[in-house]
Amino acid sequence: MNEEEQVLIHCLYFTASRFARNITKLTEKTFDFGDLAPSYLYMIMIVKFHPEITQKELCHKLSIAPSTSTRFIDKLEKFKLVTRKMDGKQTLISLTEEGEKVYLQFRVSLKELFNSYSEILGREFSKDLSKTLHEASNKLEREL
Repeated sequence: MNEEEQVLIHCLYFTASRFARNITKLTEKTFDFGDLAPSYLYMIMIVKFHPEITQKELCHKLSIAPSTSTRFIDKLEKFKLVTRKMDGKQTLISLTEEGEKVYLQFRVSLKELFNSYSEILGREFSKDLSKTLHEASNKLEREL
């Protein structure tokens, strides 16, 4: 292995970015939700698990900025997938009936995605890798 390969293999930034690009390609092939990027679908899932979630909680769970969540919620509301309800100073987000349908389709797509990358990487390796990346992200978020 030459020096260039050594540096690239041991650079987590390069390796993680490369992996993210590849998994994004696979995800975009698997998910077919028109104008909704995968990030929007994960927001729908969080809202499904936490009906009437506050925007602040949603930002925390998805590790996104409030301005990003506002943009996402605006788009989901435009597509009639979520509703916003004011409760004092807080905005509560809930799924509509159409949002519930999209959520169910998304869960099917998630299984298809897992099967796709598991065929390539192996089932146990895929589970372990996802768990390890999740734990590493949590550690970095606590320190940053």
